[in-house]
Amino acid sequence: MADSVMTESIRGIGKPAANSRTAVLLRRATMASVAVACVLIVFKAAAYFITGSVALLSSLVDSLLDSLASLINFFAVRQALVPADREHRFGHGKAEPLAGLGQAAFIAGSAVFLVVESVNRLVNPINVSHGSVGIAVMLVSLALTLLLVAYQRYVVRRTQSLAIKADSLHYASDIVLNLSVILALVLSAQLGLRVADPLFALGIAGYIIWSAVQIARQSLHQLMDHELPDADRARIMSVCRRHEAVRNVHELRTRASGMDIFIQLHLELDGNLPLLQAHRVADEVEQELRREFPNADVIIHEDPAGVEEGARHQERE
Repeated sequence: MADSVMTESIRGIGKPAANSRTAVLLRRATMASVAVACVLIVFKAAAYFITGSVALLSSLVDSLLDSLASLINFFAVRQALVPADREHRFGHGKAEPLAGLGQAAFIAGSAVFLVVESVNRLVNPINVSHGSVGIAVMLVSLALTLLLVAYQRYVVRRTQSLAIKADSLHYASDIVLNLSVILALVLSAQLGLRVADPLFALGIAGYIIWSAVQIARQSLHQLMDHELPDADRARIMSVCRRHEAVRNVHELRTRASGMDIFIQLHLELDGNLPLLQAHRVADEVEQELRREFPNADVIIHEDPAGVEEGARHQERE
């Protein structure tokens, strides 16, 4: 039975969810998002009351929801950064996809409101006044949104945060939205095409619904422990197999939780390897995996090569 002894290499329990630099980036990104949303709400509200444009109203509603979603993100990211503890051995990363689902619900709700308001304006069209004021406000909004999205994408590249990625996604959609509102104001206020305003608002509502679906899908993948993309799984297999002592790899399981990912696998090694040497091989493979995936929590089980999994279970029984 000595040849069938198997050891597990389990690491990472109790490690911080993120290092201090990552935590600073995430907090700054959430605060920047809240600040930009609040500024845009004030500007767009004033412009809507001056112009009466339903397309501008759609942008205002979107900013209101952005501010609420950003506040949700602020608290979700704070919770996700809490290190693993006795009651939450896998950390608190699921707070991020939960926040993503909340964002998706708010965004979808705003789209329904815009559809109703736009249809009403199609049936009962009104003239858009002071279009130049609305255009000026939307140009300022466009500039602020571009700066925020650029910073958020920088943070996402550094942290892989789903909450910030979701926030960035709907702010990126705001860029298209702002351009659409500007065009709608030009056509409605400057050229007198009253139907353009509600039609553009309907198009914006459709785009908002699409964004909500994307955010919800990504969030549900994490909450349901969806496997990492095939490309990442292939990288994991490649890292393991390039170690000279590894005969094969099986039972690979992966999932993501916020910024962290979890990797579980079985390494097939020479059955005659001493226990200490097999453990050393697992350590070396784990170190290579962590170089490829810095936020990975790795569990490695060492198996003797050539022994069927069912046979090993029978031996244990």
